[in-house]
Amino acid sequence: MTLAYLLLGGNLGDRFAQVSIALQNIEKEVGPVICASSVYETQAWGTENQPAYLNQVIAVDTELTVRELLETIQKIEVKLGRTREEKWGSRLMDIDILFYGNECIYEPDLIVPHPYLSQRKFTLVPLEEIASDLVHPVLNKTVRELLHELKDPLTVLKVTK
Repeated sequence: MTLAYLLLGGNLGDRFAQVSIALQNIEKEVGPVICASSVYETQAWGTENQPAYLNQVIAVDTELTVRELLETIQKIEVKLGRTREEKWGSRLMDIDILFYGNECIYEPDLIVPHPYLSQRKFTLVPLEEIASDLVHPVLNKTVRELLHELKDPLTVLKVTK
């Protein structure tokens, strides 16, 4: 079993339902969710003139290889209505692999740890909630340290339904 950290996010449709359904699908198709952060509403990053996102980070224990994990979460995204039209554009659901154990993977369509993880407040805030002492295997810093050093000015607020 490998502990993987995933980021769930979406800014279209019933955002709370999308996150909940994605979580259910991950438990069924990827493995048991060990821990889940609160849900956060975040300003869009990258392409900022779009609706706010709901984001959540989860830790999941999986027997899938990293390649199988990527294929599985992409199928879940499609099942939830994801279309890939514009980089950093609005979407019903996006699921990113943040960490896969301590592995460092550099392939054309898969980079782990996630290449933008240390630059995104919407990722680091929920990740810090559940794994503050997790060490980034490339940067050799904890999630807490990365968040403390972060310069991202976007708003990230914990929400309840």
